[in-house]
Amino acid sequence: MRLDPNPITHRRVLYIAVPIVLSNATGPILGAVDTGVVGQLGAAAPIGAVGIGAIVLSAVYWIFGFLRMGTTGLTSQAFGAGNRAEVAALLTRALLIGGCAGLAIIALQIPMLWAAFQISPASAEVEGLTRDYMQIRIWSAPAAIAMFGITGWLIAQERTRAVLVIQLWMNGLNIALDFWFVLGLGWGVSGVAFATFLAEWSGLALGLWFCRDTFARPDWRHWGQVFDAARLKHMVSVNADIMVRSLMLEAMIVSFMLFGAGFGDVTLAANQVLMQFLMITAHAMDGFAFGAEALVGQAMGARQLAVLRRSAWMCSLWGLVVAGLLSALFAIWGSGIIEIMTTSEDVRAFARLYLPYLIATPVVGWAAFMLDGIFIGATATRDMRNMMVVSFGIYCVAVVVLVPTLANHGLWLALLISFAARGITLGLRYPALEARVNAA
Repeated sequence: MRLDPNPITHRRVLYIAVPIVLSNATGPILGAVDTGVVGQLGAAAPIGAVGIGAIVLSAVYWIFGFLRMGTTGLTSQAFGAGNRAEVAALLTRALLIGGCAGLAIIALQIPMLWAAFQISPASAEVEGLTRDYMQIRIWSAPAAIAMFGITGWLIAQERTRAVLVIQLWMNGLNIALDFWFVLGLGWGVSGVAFATFLAEWSGLALGLWFCRDTFARPDWRHWGQVFDAARLKHMVSVNADIMVRSLMLEAMIVSFMLFGAGFGDVTLAANQVLMQFLMITAHAMDGFAFGAEALVGQAMGARQLAVLRRSAWMCSLWGLVVAGLLSALFAIWGSGIIEIMTTSEDVRAFARLYLPYLIATPVVGWAAFMLDGIFIGATATRDMRNMMVVSFGIYCVAVVVLVPTLANHGLWLALLISFAARGITLGLRYPALEARVNAA
C-alpha cells in the first residue's frame, strides 16, 4: 500500500479536470479549420471528401478508445499501490497495442474504405478525393491509436497539463500546416491529410518525450513483467468490457439519429444541431470524470476506502456544479446558439421546440458521466458493461413505447431515460465497488 501524502481537495480536482476540459475544446476548432480551408478551394467535392475521410477514420479509431480508459484505470491503481514496475509495463503494453492496431488498420485500408462507401455512397469525384485523403492519413494510424494509451497513462498520474500541451501542439501544428499546404502550396485535400499525418506523429513524439523519465529506467523493457500472463489477461478483460459498453453507447446514439431521420429532413437537421449541445456536455463533464478515474484508481490501488469515497464525492460535486451551469447556459443562450449554428428558420424553430430536453440533459446525465469515471478508475468494468446492457434495453423499450405516440419528443425522452437508467443502475452497483477495496 502506498499512502498518498496529498489530500483530495477542490484544488487538486480542478488541477486534473480543467486541462482536460480545455484540451477537449481544441478538437472542434481543428475540425472547423479543416473544413474552412478546403472550403476556400471553391468546390463542394473537397469538403465532402475531407468530411467522409475524417468520419471513417475517427469511427475506426474510436473502436480502440478502450485503450485510453483501460490504461487509465489500470495505471492509476498501479500508481496508487506504488508499483513503479507495473506502471512502466502498462505504458509499454499500451504502446504495443496501439502500434499493432494501427498496422492492422493500414493493412485493411482497402476493404475498410470499400465498406464505408457501401454504407454511404458518394460521387465518383468525392470517392476519388476521399481515397487520396485516406491513403495519406492512414499511415499515422499507429501514432493516433498509441496516443490513446499515452493519454490514459498520463491522466492516471494526474499529468493532465501534459495532455493539454500535447493537444495544443498537435492541433496548432495541424492548423498551421493546413494553411501552408492547402492555401500556400495548393495541395488541396492531400494537403489536409499530410497536415494531420505530420501532426499525429509529432504528437506521439511529444507524448513519448513526456514519458522520458520512465524510459530512462529499465522497467519499461522488463519483458517478463510486460508479457506477464495474468496481467495481460486482466488487461484484455478490462478493455473488452469497455469496448462492449462503448459499442452499445455508440449504437444508442447512431440509432437515435437514424430514428430521427424518419421524421423528415428538418427534424433530422434540428436533432443534429441539438446533438452539438450533447457533445459540449460530454466534453465539459469529461474533465471531472477523468479526475475520478485517476483519483479513484489510485485510492483503489492503495486500498484506501476513505480516500476512494472522498475522491468520488469531490469529483462528482464539481461535475454537478458544471452540469448545473451547462443547463443554465443552455436555458439562457440556447436559442442564440441555435441561430448561430443554422440559418434555416424551419430548423431553428424545430430545434427550439426540443431545446428543453438538452437543458435537462446535463443534470439528468450527471450521475452516468461521473459513475463511468468512478467505475473505470476502479476497473469495475464488468459492472459498467452489464449496466449498459440494462440501460440499452430500457432505451429500446422507451423508443418502442414513446416514439409511436410522441414522435421526436418520444425519441428525446427515450435518450434522457437511458441516461437516467445508466446513472441509477451504476449507482446501485457502487456499494459492491467499495466492497472490493476491503476484500482485496
